[in-house]
Amino acid sequence: MARLSPLILLPPVAFAAIAGLLMSGLYMGDPGNLPSALIGKEAPPVPVAALDGRTLLTDADLRSGEVTLVNFWASWCPPCRAEHPVLTDLAAQGYRVAGINFRDTTDQANGYLDDVGDPFFALGFDPQGRTAIDWGVTAAPETFIVDGDGTILFRFAGPLMGTDYEERFLPALAEATQ
Repeated sequence: MARLSPLILLPPVAFAAIAGLLMSGLYMGDPGNLPSALIGKEAPPVPVAALDGRTLLTDADLRSGEVTLVNFWASWCPPCRAEHPVLTDLAAQGYRVAGINFRDTTDQANGYLDDVGDPFFALGFDPQGRTAIDWGVTAAPETFIVDGDGTILFRFAGPLMGTDYEERFLPALAEATQ
């Protein structure tokens, strides 16, 4: 009878160890708290195009000396529609809410804002989603808190609603505006 070499066990053991490490990585941390490489850095450029008939968001708007919320949204996005009343409420409370509409058409975006109201003091239009990539947006909606000097302070992935909004976004907003 032939004796098996212990080296034959090496590939399955190595595979099991690697698989275990990868699986444990899936369950670590808060999945709603996506890190951003932009925190503490200057905000990337905003789109140079505007939605027809709307005020264009400019890079100078992000360096006005006031905290600005930059919300990436689209008319086709159900979570964006769900958070819209919160954006309207934040704007009514006096927060500077800017929008960047992405992967949309001007007609659909303008139609949506005409129907539900426009909470944005200024808007950028990013039909191909290139600006969203520069900002690290993974999916709509996402909202950034930008300091008055143009520094990104906080990133919130997902709609501004629910417990996560109350426990993470609102405290970050309060801290930014103190």
